[in-house]
Amino acid sequence: MEKTASAENVRIDQIEWKQLWSLAALYGSIVIGWITYHNYQPKLLVQFNFTQYSFLLVIVQGIILIATPPVAGKFGDRFRFRQGHRLPIISSGISFAAMVFMAVAFTLMSSPGETLRWILPFLIVLWLVAMSIFTSPALSTLELFTPIDQLPRAMAILTIVANLVYSLEPVIVDLIDYLGAPITFIIGGLAVFVSGYALRKNSMNLFNSGSQQKTDFKLDTQRSNYGYIFLLGTGLGISTTLLFNYFPSILESNLADILPWEGKWLLVLVLFSTAVLSLPASSWISTLGVSNSFGWSLAINLLSIAIIFFTGSGIVTVLAIIMFTLSFTVLSISSLPLAIERANYFEKVFCVGIFFSGVALPDGIVESLQALGY
Repeated sequence: MEKTASAENVRIDQIEWKQLWSLAALYGSIVIGWITYHNYQPKLLVQFNFTQYSFLLVIVQGIILIATPPVAGKFGDRFRFRQGHRLPIISSGISFAAMVFMAVAFTLMSSPGETLRWILPFLIVLWLVAMSIFTSPALSTLELFTPIDQLPRAMAILTIVANLVYSLEPVIVDLIDYLGAPITFIIGGLAVFVSGYALRKNSMNLFNSGSQQKTDFKLDTQRSNYGYIFLLGTGLGISTTLLFNYFPSILESNLADILPWEGKWLLVLVLFSTAVLSLPASSWISTLGVSNSFGWSLAINLLSIAIIFFTGSGIVTVLAIIMFTLSFTVLSISSLPLAIERANYFEKVFCVGIFFSGVALPDGIVESLQALGY
């Protein structure tokens, strides 16, 4: 199959901040969308008497989140070479996601009867597919707006946005409960659509700019290391899954005598600290290199997790959580740039999809076990 250079093959000498902040806004709306999903999915199942399908939905959720990103990535790469850029798949996914948000909102507003209520499980599945379709192609655009040596700095911006939003989850959940499901889904749909439109508009300006100097195209002979890229995502996914699913209860128990906070606020403290440390950490990562940074941070992170799980000492837990916070910050920033670095030019979006499949795998396993009562 003949390969040709795309309009994305441009020389970037500095971070394109307008595009990066548009991507960060979209990423923030994605995080809010997932917070909304995890808050309302159990409630909707109870409200409409679908609790007997909870385990099935968890399995379907895991399959979708693992399988969809590479598929969307494959289409994203195809669009890169047929239409010059990957924006069509991103725009289609965003429009689909916004439509599903609105469909859920109006379904709930109409108080569906016995027949129409069966639409809801299908809408929930479509919601998962919609949120997965554009996430990988959208985040893969990070490489377009950023020189390779500044990818950690750009990734730090996305990490700050995501972790700040996650740290506000208790407030966001209270606001969601106050607004109610229909209004929440309408706002969620609008947020995804507006931020996605901003990303498309700013990115098209970049591709259409006559002032951009095209690079001499060179055939990329590097083979994409699919297994390694998947393991990069899995390493981050293990840390993230344990942080959100188990740390609140464990930290609350271990730190009861030192810091008697609710587990959710201890989680907020970790996430907020990670956001604050992200920019300084990105400079250190750029100096050390993303590969070395990832390797050391993963090893330290897994060690700190083991200590937190198996110690009952408050002092030891404090030291371990400091180790975890520092290493999780570096892990969050270095993993995706390293995945992009190890991907062949022609498979950038596909490999980012493989990375996010790896991220989703541990969470899918844990949620399946929890649904079975383990």
